[in-house]
Amino acid sequence: MALRKGWAGFVFALAAALATAQEAPRKVAPQQVSPSAWFVQGEAALGSPANRNFISNAGFVVTPAGVVVVDALGSPQLARELLAEIARVTPQPVTHVVVTHYHADHVYGLQEFRKAGAKIVAHRAALEYLNSETARQRLEVSRTDLAPWIDAQTQLVEPDQWITAATELVVGGVRLQLQPVGPAHTPEDLVVMFPAERVLFAGDMVFRGRIPFVGQADSRQWIAALDALLKLDPRVVVPGHGALSTSARQDLELTRDYLAYLREAMGAAARDMEPFDDAYARTDWSRFEHLPLFKAANRMNAYNTYLLMERQGR
Repeated sequence: MALRKGWAGFVFALAAALATAQEAPRKVAPQQVSPSAWFVQGEAALGSPANRNFISNAGFVVTPAGVVVVDALGSPQLARELLAEIARVTPQPVTHVVVTHYHADHVYGLQEFRKAGAKIVAHRAALEYLNSETARQRLEVSRTDLAPWIDAQTQLVEPDQWITAATELVVGGVRLQLQPVGPAHTPEDLVVMFPAERVLFAGDMVFRGRIPFVGQADSRQWIAALDALLKLDPRVVVPGHGALSTSARQDLELTRDYLAYLREAMGAAARDMEPFDDAYARTDWSRFEHLPLFKAANRMNAYNTYLLMERQGR
């Protein structure tokens, strides 16, 4: 009997350990994507205390004179962990952080990079959002919903440098192209192209292996921007969400085709003045419904696109 109790106890402990392991938060673990570039991959999930708001990607490029980071992750703790991981890769300091857009999961870590002495660069179109009541309220809600990772000390950080046009950033002789592509996913969308190694940091212009978050996006411009990014002919794409892509055309086209399908289906409904609920129910979503976060995001994406198509008159 003692043996049976001991075995049962072992099985219970093993099950508990496995459950804990499954619930353990994803580590900020850099993956090398080219001789000089790395990225870290967040979870395909909605932000929560359990995942520390680690739901987006960030990247960095190491140069002889410093490190350029692309996006700052979704909490100060994640940013501190990313800084520690960068220090394992190189003794060079972080000199710049380029913000692809000002969504919370990409920017709540910025204050840690500023403390480390980095210069923050973003598109000037983000200024309106930074000064908005929406940004203030979202941070307040995050301090509750994402506690303890977002708290009263977490702040929105304005850039040190605003850009409004294509800009070349040169650090240690390494050239990076900062290319505005908005308004698309957001008004302030930027992508970062590292031409010497053909790496594209695409921000949320590309969601790989999951449903994009459309929000208030200008999907028509987003589609046009994706077509333009295809012409850059990257060998590697670091998306804003999801795994690294070495099949750039296929993955850019997945995001593009999803947006185009939303516009086609919801545009027809808006044109015919069909009620949204009816239009959504009759639409065939089978091509996309297997993707992560489909249930969480697709209906909202479709509704926002329906309203957009009403405004655009098509």
